[in-house]
Amino acid sequence: MALPRILVLVLAGGAGGRLELLTEQRAKPAVPFAGIYRLIDFPLSNCQNSQIADVWVSIQFHPTSLHDHLSNGRPWDLDRTAGGLLTLPPYKGTERGGWNTGTADSLWRQAAQIREFEADALVVVSADAVYKLDYREVVEAHLGSGAEVTMVTTEVAADDAPRYGIVEVADGDRITGYAYKPDDPATTTATNEVFVFSPTPTLDRLEALNSEVGEEGLEDLGTHLLPAQTADGFARAYPLGGYWRDVGTIPAYWDAHREFIAEEPPLDLDAPRWPVHTRGGRHSAARVLSGSVVEESLISGGTRVGGEVRGSVISPGVVIERGATVVDSVLLPGVRVRSGATVTRAVLDDRVEVGADASVGGDGEITLVGREARVADGTELAAGARYPEPEK
Repeated sequence: MALPRILVLVLAGGAGGRLELLTEQRAKPAVPFAGIYRLIDFPLSNCQNSQIADVWVSIQFHPTSLHDHLSNGRPWDLDRTAGGLLTLPPYKGTERGGWNTGTADSLWRQAAQIREFEADALVVVSADAVYKLDYREVVEAHLGSGAEVTMVTTEVAADDAPRYGIVEVADGDRITGYAYKPDDPATTTATNEVFVFSPTPTLDRLEALNSEVGEEGLEDLGTHLLPAQTADGFARAYPLGGYWRDVGTIPAYWDAHREFIAEEPPLDLDAPRWPVHTRGGRHSAARVLSGSVVEESLISGGTRVGGEVRGSVISPGVVIERGATVVDSVLLPGVRVRSGATVTRAVLDDRVEVGADASVGGDGEITLVGREARVADGTELAAGARYPEPEK
């Protein structure tokens, strides 16, 4: 029997405002993670390991940062003569041209191209979560269910549930209720932004909804489309049994890094059967100088550590001079921490320089320093500071 024809659409066009300074000059899916990776590496690696070769990436904000990383798709075996990786920027020239105003709106704008592809299943995923998932297995379950949409679900903390689409499930996998970011969630079962759609009925439904909502617009998938599919009885759940972490906020981003510096991290990023691939990734070996201290940390290639590093994630090209101390922090590529400086519970963006004897962060809220900022010698940035302060 022939394999189903699968198209994956990666929605990588969101502004990512909740990541604050980290997305001021880059797309959210291009934000670094765990030293050498970018967030978009996770869905792309899932595609490769699921043996799915047709992947479209919808981009919008700071597209250059994504283009530079995606290149021709080679790290994920998507550099094909036919098919492979295709990027979808905003465009003009038809009634569907223009700026995307939400995930459902983005899907509607690409409807003609999706119909022309004639896929048996359309997999729509976001690019701001860390997880591993065989998309092909979800597709096979979807095609055998008679559903119009299969939503991959996971359990979340009760106090975190209002951030997600929340579902109620009966009879094993039948979704009987769906609420998008509800104030009072009925359950803690959340969609994890992986959806498998039957293309033709879904796109037909989008067309009908677009006519009904008028100037309000289709907005996000959870605004009109998923509630309508649920109300008509065409939605099914597919529980994700493994690790999944949304890293779309600074606290969540920091927490996820804390999980990956544990003695047994939640995912093996180098697992031979399901590796996570990225562009580049080749650096000289990390140099840990005599007298330095490194404990419970991830140290990437191309780094130089002369001071103390505890409970932190150190990205490629970072230099921590002798006498400097970094604790419970995430340092992105090219950061330099000068002698005598301390960095505590902080996230430092690309090429930040912390001057000699400066102090960044402390116990309490996470401190965030934006790309290429310089913290002057002897400066003290309190816990929870944003530097430079965001424009109002």
